[in-house]
Amino acid sequence: MEHQFAVSVACGFDEILCQALRAGRNGRVNMNKSRIVIIAVLLLLICSIATLRITGLEPEYMDYTTEAYNQRGRMTYPGLWLKGELVREPVDNWDWVQDVEHPVRGNTIMLETRTWYGVPYSVTILPTPRGEDLYIGGSARGERLSRAFPHYKQWWANVERDPRVRLKIDGKIYEMTAALVHDPVELERILGRSPVTTRLNDDGSEEVVAKWYYWRVTQRNVVEY
Repeated sequence: MEHQFAVSVACGFDEILCQALRAGRNGRVNMNKSRIVIIAVLLLLICSIATLRITGLEPEYMDYTTEAYNQRGRMTYPGLWLKGELVREPVDNWDWVQDVEHPVRGNTIMLETRTWYGVPYSVTILPTPRGEDLYIGGSARGERLSRAFPHYKQWWANVERDPRVRLKIDGKIYEMTAALVHDPVELERILGRSPVTTRLNDDGSEEVVAKWYYWRVTQRNVVEY
């Protein structure tokens, strides 16, 4: 009321001052509206994250043998939290993982990694079981090779920063710790060949076209007998 009275008095004496006071009032109204919109968006975001924390959100799956996958830059949309029955019993042999066949996702598994901002980053990957050892990994190709390791892929950087991961295999969750394989002999045993793929160009020069990295994952938080 006092502000409206001041505006009325000012308008009686000075048109410029009158316009300035009205602009100030409109600015405060617009600022209050902006604050309300921002608060509403933040509340919606918090509610959405809280819901996904409960329900989970699995990463997108694409057949890695298709041309559509290559045209995507060999990338798929990531997920968030993975949900499933938590396994507490130790696994002595991981070869059975190779026989898991999902009707949609085939022989792939899902990996949940930890980000610096607290919201998980999950992806679809291929498992590499070798008896009592289980490995996860993959290759960097194309434009990604211009980056420095481990920034070829987001999940690689996440695992190197925080090795605590979760795997979803055949609907069940396994809490694991990842350790990068440095031994070249072990890498060749995993792959059956060199972890660096090259090709010979027309000018006789050799070009690196792919680099392979693997992590050995071991169970954590298991019940010991």
